Amino acid sequence: MEKKDFEAWLDNISITFLSLTDLQKNETLDHLISLSGAVQLRHLSNNLEILLKRDFLKLLPLELSFYLLKWLDPQTLLTCCLVSKQWNKVISACTEVWQTACKNLGWQIDDSVQDPLHWKKVYLKAILRMKQLKDHEAFETSSLIGHSARVYALYYKDGLLCTGSDDLSAKLWDVSTGQCIYGIQTHTCAAVKFDEQKLVTGSFDNTVACWEWGSGAKTQHFRGHTGAVFSVDYNDELDILVSGSADFTVKVWALSTGTCLNTLTGHTEWVTKVVLQKCKVKSLMHSPGDYILLSADKYEIKIWPIGREINCKCLKTLSVSEDRSISLQPRLHFDGKYIVCSSALGLYQWDFASYDILRVIKPPDFSNVSLLGFGEIFALLFDNRYLYIMDLRTEKLISRWPLPEYRKSKRGSSFLAGEMSWLNGLNGQNDMGLVFATSMPDHSIHLVLWKEHG
Repeated sequence: MEKKDFEAWLDNISITFLSLTDLQKNETLDHLISLSGAVQLRHLSNNLEILLKRDFLKLLPLELSFYLLKWLDPQTLLTCCLVSKQWNKVISACTEVWQTACKNLGWQIDDSVQDPLHWKKVYLKAILRMKQLKDHEAFETSSLIGHSARVYALYYKDGLLCTGSDDLSAKLWDVSTGQCIYGIQTHTCAAVKFDEQKLVTGSFDNTVACWEWGSGAKTQHFRGHTGAVFSVDYNDELDILVSGSADFTVKVWALSTGTCLNTLTGHTEWVTKVVLQKCKVKSLMHSPGDYILLSADKYEIKIWPIGREINCKCLKTLSVSEDRSISLQPRLHFDGKYIVCSSALGLYQWDFASYDILRVIKPPDFSNVSLLGFGEIFALLFDNRYLYIMDLRTEKLISRWPLPEYRKSKRGSSFLAGEMSWLNGLNGQNDMGLVFATSMPDHSIHLVLWKEHG
């Protein structure tokens, strides 16, 4: 056919083709394909790939590709990574997408990491750990055996757990190996706190004592309380030790000499918790860097300045009910910015700058749940049967772990949280070590530990 005749024929065919219905067009194409040979089919295949299979991630500028990817959820992106090596390379390098996905899971973000492929790897690790938490597979258990009587006092720091017992001894354990590092003879322990050189104990014999780990010698004895000492805290820089007692008082001592510097009165119940902490916020009553003392009883939390003056005045008293109808539990959290305490009504969080209640968190069936740890992202809670992790952004429980029948105590420190940094956000390195410890009726210590990443 001559070119001129062919062009006229093609115009007529095109006009007719455009007037057909979609079904008729499809039938026409099917008939033409059936009449085509290898050359025509190859031509058709090449042109269809150009028309229908445009790789927009390959064609678009990288900035535009990243902008489009931000609209997809992480699971879809992981599926898209399987399309081609090019797609996997572009999607894996989209740092903002993976950082956001990690944040949504409660993961800490280190902006100093420059590797563009780093955050996808972190997300994959994060999603695995969160799945383990959801499926109750993130933890494992262990036991420490060595005491011959009730273990009432526990304190954890940097991989080491101290236990104080009615068998008149205190032991220091390496949690990772289960080995006892030190064991010294003491009095009956209601509270313990330690560092590398020394151990401080509060006792049912109404005294506080300081012991040397290496020799086991008693280096200081603090006498003056007329009731059991349920809580102790100290600061070497200030040379101060504080103690809370069943005699309704808080005493401030010179750590090095054992001299009582101050007796703080005003509590009308046993003082079950004292915390000595540096303030991190400014208010009318304190500045950042000031040391603050908190003391708690069954109904009130009192805030005191740390000074050596006699008749020190309480700065503020916090409570959840004026008529004392609601009692507080002795698991007090204070990080210099916020005070958190649990009660039968829920978790109360106070702003330390204003002393205002910021929020009350009420999980389901909260009446028997106690606070263990509180962070920016997660809270660690427990009751008679389970250990719970709460996502504080949604106030939903995201994980639980079964607990054995442990020794229950309203006032003692016979259960505690282990590592706490992960409560401010997981990061792939802080989800290891001790999560929870409690003393058992058989005088052993039950440990809940992070399971290593699979």
